[in-house]
Amino acid sequence: MLTIRNETPADYRAVEEMTRRAFWNQHVPGCSEHYLAHILRGSGDFLPELDFVAELDGAIVGNIMYTRSKLIAEDGVEKNILTVGPLSVNPEYQRRGIGKALLRHSLEKAAQMGYEAVVIFGNPENYVTSGFRSCKHYGVAMAKDAYPVALLVRELKPGALAGKNWLFEESSAFEIDEAAAEAFDAEFPPMEKGWQPSQELFAIYSRSMVVR
Repeated sequence: MLTIRNETPADYRAVEEMTRRAFWNQHVPGCSEHYLAHILRGSGDFLPELDFVAELDGAIVGNIMYTRSKLIAEDGVEKNILTVGPLSVNPEYQRRGIGKALLRHSLEKAAQMGYEAVVIFGNPENYVTSGFRSCKHYGVAMAKDAYPVALLVRELKPGALAGKNWLFEESSAFEIDEAAAEAFDAEFPPMEKGWQPSQELFAIYSRSMVVR
């Protein structure tokens, strides 16, 4: 039976190992998402209340994390929102609805905490079935008139983003020191870096813009 609970310090290494396996060679050769999970916990923007693990038969098979971010309107109005990630599922348990269950559970909690919107950067086919839509639909841009295909938004309060154009500003916690990430990765068992088609797919999504 799948159970979802908050992550504890005793889970940290297991979550980092699982996150590494989940993202390895998916977006780039190797990955840094396990290092991101490691450093996010120490950020002031990290929300431990929304840091959940999924367990199956006592083993951690999934994890989701959130950080505070903001939207800035053209008139200077700022709205505090959330950014999802990393969201990881043990590769042996993917395509079983575990990621969707983590999203559903955590988004309900986020809404209860009063947050009105969530942003995620990822492959659209993984998130549109969980209620995320193109950033262009909500007028949320990375820069003026720049609406990446991979930038997805979900309103937790209907109409919360209506009537304004917004610039998305994520937490500085996502600024990764690549040398530190490599040093951290060296603490784990060796895995071979390589190319696979998912890397090209992610590159296309992340570099493409919605123009209409």
